[in-house]
Order: sequence, then structure tokens, then C-alpha cells
Amino acid sequence: MNIKALRAFRATLSEGTLVAASEILHLSQPAISRLISGLEAELGLTLFDRSGRNLTPTREGLAFYREAGRILDNLDEVPRIAAEIKAGRTETLRVVTMPRIARAISAPALAMFLQAHPDTNVTLDIRARREASKWLAGREYDIGIGALPVEHPGVKTKPLLRVRAQAVLPVAHALSDRKSVTATDLAREPVIRLMNGLLLREQLDDIFRSAGVNPRHTCEVAASQLACSLVAEGAGITIADELVAAQETKERLALVPIAPERWMTFGLLYPATQEKSQALQDFEDVLFWQASELCKNSPTLSLA
Repeated sequence: MNIKALRAFRATLSEGTLVAASEILHLSQPAISRLISGLEAELGLTLFDRSGRNLTPTREGLAFYREAGRILDNLDEVPRIAAEIKAGRTETLRVVTMPRIARAISAPALAMFLQAHPDTNVTLDIRARREASKWLAGREYDIGIGALPVEHPGVKTKPLLRVRAQAVLPVAHALSDRKSVTATDLAREPVIRLMNGLLLREQLDDIFRSAGVNPRHTCEVAASQLACSLVAEGAGITIADELVAAQETKERLALVPIAPERWMTFGLLYPATQEKSQALQDFEDVLFWQASELCKNSPTLSLA
């Protein structure tokens, strides 16, 4: 694979024109065009639509860009890595977290870890559950934090904590003072749910399906945090958990546990063939400490 061609592709797509790409890469426009054409031939993909005056990325081109961009970003890090090895600073920790748990667990745990390990190089990325598994299997990260189960032959998991499913309601909602609510109680409420293929969508649908209830849906969103924000704005209700809802202003939401009880598990994910570094082990210890502290203060959280 021609790395220069990958760079030419990325620069052209991100900048929008061959002119801008040639200025960035210090190559002529014909050279950029030849590199992209060669890359298309090698991949068997049409990366750009050339029917107009400008190069417009195709659907295949955009999909390839999302994947190739990370590879190139990692290549751009090579000089920095070499410099840090020369300086004796070689300990690294690459973390990926799923959005649902980023604020409540991942961020505070990482902040605590950095205080104790100021010389460790750390990266923290956020990815959807299905994407995180793929990148972990490819050893792009040392550890992932997110919802279980994850079924991937290249990923091993360890449970961290369980969270009880709760109805997320506007704070002044008629059901907000209940000790618990059932799917039947929520049957006539406008329900905001996640898009197909997301774990929390599957869990929400199963809660209503198990009760024999067809909820009244209003809209579908791409992230659970966005669903909670819409609830806070009065657009409806949703089903999530305490960790997700904590990312929205608490004064605007009421959380009422679902009955019968439904629990969802979060855990740690690792590349299957990985050997743990000391930094990784220390970070894992901090994560379990953070989870333990959260569980002490909430009846809807428990260690897994």
C-alpha cells in the first residue's frame, strides 16, 4: 500500500480540491491525481466522483476515509513516539470508551490515573460499542470500557458493574414520584428510543415486548445522551440508566426504576492476545475503585 497515495487521498477529501491538497503535500496537482487513481486501482474502489469540476467523494470514498484516517493518524505519531523513546518516556496507555459510560466512569478514573502516573502517555477515544470491539481486536487500544456482552473472537471481557434500567422522565412528570414504574405504566407515553443496532435500543424494546406493550414512539436518536437531553426538553420519555442520565442536568430529569428489575452490565474489554502492562493493571485498579465508589452511593448500581 502506497502511504503517499493514502496521504494524497486524505488531503484531497479533507480540503475539497486538488489545489489545496497539492499545497499541503508540496506535490503537483497531476501528481496528486495520479496517486489517487493508483490507489483506486489498487483498492478496486471508486473514491471520487469526477463528473463535476471538483472531486466529490463517493460513498465508498467516505467509508474508506473513516478507516484510513485513523491509520494515517497513527503514522503521523511515529516521530513523536521515536522522540519519547529517546527521552526514556515509553509507557503508553490507549483507552477507548463507549459513550454511555464516558463521563461517569472513564473520565474520572483516567484523571485519577494521570495524577498517579504523570509520565505515562495516554490517549482516550470514544467509539460506539460495535466499533470499539473492532478496534480492540485490531490492537488499536489497550483497554475498552463499555456495555456487555461483547461477542468478538478477538476481544476478551471482564465485568465491572451493573446498572438498573430506569425510566427517564421530565422532572415534573406525573410518574416522577413513583418508587418504580412498569412498561404498562409507560405505554401511552411518547418514547424516545435509540436507532436499530444499538444495545440500549434492544434493551428498551425487550422491556416493552416482555410486558406485551406496544409503546408510542416519537423519534429515534443515535445516542442515549441525546435521548436524555430530549426528555429534559419535554419531548417524551426514554429508558436508560443512572450513568447515562448523569450526563444531563439532574434538575431537569427524574429517574424511576423499571419493575420488574432489569439490570445492564458494563465491563472492561481487552485484545484477546494482550499481555497487561503495569500501567494497564494500575488503570484497571482505578476503574474498579471508581465503580466501587459509585455503587456505595446508589441503590441502582452494584459491582458485577
